[in-house]
This record gives sequence, C-alpha cells and structure tokens, in this order.
Amino acid sequence: MNSTLPIVETFHSLQAEGLHFGISAFFIRLGGCKVGCPWCDTKESWPMKGHQKESIFNIAQKATEAQSKGASIIVITGGEPLHHNLTSLCNAINTSTMNQNHKNLPIHLETSGVDDVSGTISWITLSPKRHAPPQTSVLQRCDEIKVVIHKKEDLIFAEHIAKEAIQERKTCSHTGGEVIQPYLFLQPGWESQEGQKLSIEYIKGHPEWRLSLQTHKWLGIL
Repeated sequence: MNSTLPIVETFHSLQAEGLHFGISAFFIRLGGCKVGCPWCDTKESWPMKGHQKESIFNIAQKATEAQSKGASIIVITGGEPLHHNLTSLCNAINTSTMNQNHKNLPIHLETSGVDDVSGTISWITLSPKRHAPPQTSVLQRCDEIKVVIHKKEDLIFAEHIAKEAIQERKTCSHTGGEVIQPYLFLQPGWESQEGQKLSIEYIKGHPEWRLSLQTHKWLGIL
C-alpha cells in the first residue's frame, strides 16, 4: 500500500461538472497520466515523477480541515488517479472525516477508467476516451459517464460506451443482477463550437443524456 502519493495540488472549491455541479468539494489532484488527451487542461499533471510526494496522513488531514470549512465531498482527480492504488488514501480519509454519527465524507473519483478501481469510492465519474477505452470493471461500477465532445466521432463513441455499460451491468454481481443505468453526460470541449452544437442537438433528441459544462472556467475559479 502507498504511504505517500504525488500531489499536483489540493484545493477547496465547487464541483463544477456533472451531476454534483455546485457542491462544496475538496479536490485532491494526483500526478501521473499515461492517457494524454490533447485537449487536457492539466497537462502539468501528466509526468509520473517531479511532483511533491505527500504522506497519506497529511492529505487526509487536509481533507478534514476542508470538511470543517464546509466541504461536503472529496474529489480524487488527476492526472489519472487510478494509476495509483487508492486504498490507503481512501481508508485514511474515511477515518479522518468520520463524524459523531459514524458518517464520513463521500469520496468521489474522476477517472478515464484505463485502470481497475481501488479504494472505497462512493461515486465514480467515468470520462472515457476514444484512444484509451475503459476497463470493463469501471464500466460496471461507474455512477456517471461524461464524454467530451469535439466532433461527430465522439458522439458515436459516447453511444457505444453507454450501450456497453448497460450490457456489462446485466451480468454484473456488483449490482446484484439489477441493471442500474449510470447518468449520461455530454460535455463540449472547451471553446469547441462544433462540440457545443453537436452536444446540444444530440441531447435535444436523446433525453437520456444531459449537458455538462466546465462552469469553473466560466466563473474563473479552480
């Protein structure tokens, strides 16, 4: 188990995308990503080396401090956080944020799904990529799917991923045989006029999908 993890940054802000948009959240951005999306806005997080190694204990203490200031969820992001084993980190956060009612802050994970899930995760946001398809195990467990749209091929990929996720869940023991559909989001690439148009027109005709926006960029916050 990891006793330290490479930290790009930690910060208390608002979750600005997906179903939990607008919620007070403490973000833990881990270093290292082999997926390499060309539109990524945190390319500084890609290298596996060069980031400050921080102890699991210190990271958990920062989460507890954010909790005292109103954070209602913990978001582990990257980079690609599942390049690391998150078991120790999740255990430490669950322990440090446990309140008198024996409830801890929910831990949310943002991942491309290229690696299997580790750690005790309350909510998984899967943001799959055409050039690096997600693991079956992540498709079975994710709570929301968020596909970035730049061109028509991305819409075709989004349709495929949604169908695959449902198909995998039909025989998934994690859901006890019950098919629980993840929330589906299309997110236009930042400053992509084509992505915006494609997403809006598609959602208008496919009500099972919703629109996700990078509202933190509009608001000028982290």
